[in-house]
Amino acid sequence: MTSPLRVLRRIAADRTPAPRAGERCEMCADPLGDRHQHVVNVEGRQLMCVCRGCYLLFTDSAAALRYRAVPDRYLSFPDFTIAQAEWDALDIPVGLAFFFVNSALGRTVAFYPGPAGATESELSLQSWRDLLAAHPELDVIVPDVEALMIRVPARGTAHAACVLLPIDTCYEFVGRMRMLWRGFDGGQDVHCYLDEFFTEISARARPGGAA
Repeated sequence: MTSPLRVLRRIAADRTPAPRAGERCEMCADPLGDRHQHVVNVEGRQLMCVCRGCYLLFTDSAAALRYRAVPDRYLSFPDFTIAQAEWDALDIPVGLAFFFVNSALGRTVAFYPGPAGATESELSLQSWRDLLAAHPELDVIVPDVEALMIRVPARGTAHAACVLLPIDTCYEFVGRMRMLWRGFDGGQDVHCYLDEFFTEISARARPGGAA
């Protein structure tokens, strides 16, 4: 089985922003426009470019399907705060990570950015359960197709930023970060991109409700 980390590295290394004109649906071979949608192969973790018709075949989240349609849902949690001890319990060495539920593995997977792209973190199941128990409004991730991204600022600065977004947007984020990364901490371009990314996502997101 292809690991989620290998999939992220493959997509980040590819760094192709969108299919060129004339490319076709990876399921039925119909032509694709500049704007199209994606499905995820749950077993292999491949992200596939598909036409609207094929996309609609896999939108039933309750069905036992090999493929899952990636939704276009963005949620923000403007009142979210996280104590330093809560973040430290996740054993993530930097102040940014995203989390998604991998149904094939039966667990939540965490990734954080670095000079080589996305690095998988050994996420403790209990620490993740503790986080959701303390912040039940975050327990809304659709497995395989959505991710929760949390940015924790340096100590003594503003409160954390937290958004829910489609998994394909996370893949694009990883690719862009890898392109921009310079030096040990990413450099000025990465920090500017992070600010722009969260501003853009927050602007298009609707507020996530409390559980």
